[in-house]
Amino acid sequence: MESVESELNAPRAFPARHCTRFEDHFAIIRERIRIERKIKTLEYDLSSDALRLSEEYQNRLKVLESLNFVEKKMVSLKGRIGCEIHHQELLITELILDYKFHKRSPPELAALLSTLTCQYNSGRELQFAPDSVFGEIRESVNSVLGRLEAVASKHKSHISDLGSEIRFDLMEVVYEWAKGTPFYRIMEMTDCQEGLIVKCIQRLDEVCKDVRNAGRIVGDPALVEKRKKSVLQSEEILYLLPPCILRSNYL
Repeated sequence: MESVESELNAPRAFPARHCTRFEDHFAIIRERIRIERKIKTLEYDLSSDALRLSEEYQNRLKVLESLNFVEKKMVSLKGRIGCEIHHQELLITELILDYKFHKRSPPELAALLSTLTCQYNSGRELQFAPDSVFGEIRESVNSVLGRLEAVASKHKSHISDLGSEIRFDLMEVVYEWAKGTPFYRIMEMTDCQEGLIVKCIQRLDEVCKDVRNAGRIVGDPALVEKRKKSVLQSEEILYLLPPCILRSNYL
């Protein structure tokens, strides 16, 4: 014990003990070690090993299995279709496979997909006749959305607020736009600002391309052709817009 004590008290053995700012320096080292341990904890939490143990991950996997996106821990054909979609993947895939697109004309399809890309909220409840095109579109989207939310609720999973991004406010505007209606007449139909309408159409263009790619996997040439026509129409309309609108701060 005397030998150990003598070694510990040797001035040259541990020079840090004789530092006049020992406590300040020790506090810095302690904080550094604390941060390094926190980084290691966060890296593990974000790793695939930790994800496999996550309850939310397991619940979402059960949702995908119930919807047949995953079969025997492998991505199914339906899942491959969903992988081609980069926005509202589950909802759009279900709409495709439920044949909600096949009987629609390109303008009607554009109106349907605009419900997923619209960021405008008129603040009032929209009224559509049940037998009208827009009433049928809203019913189609809400029925599929309700089914997805029921499956998610059954497995106690939270799937990114499926219905929070659904807006029906610009369906009629996009429908007329896809038909080639002049822009000045479209602006008479709504109090929405020009920039928000253009942004909706630009996002719609990307969704159309995703659906076209998904149609190739499904093996439905008619769906691919409709999507191709919708994409071309939206590109032509964007090309004809006044430059002042395309340079809007909303884009």
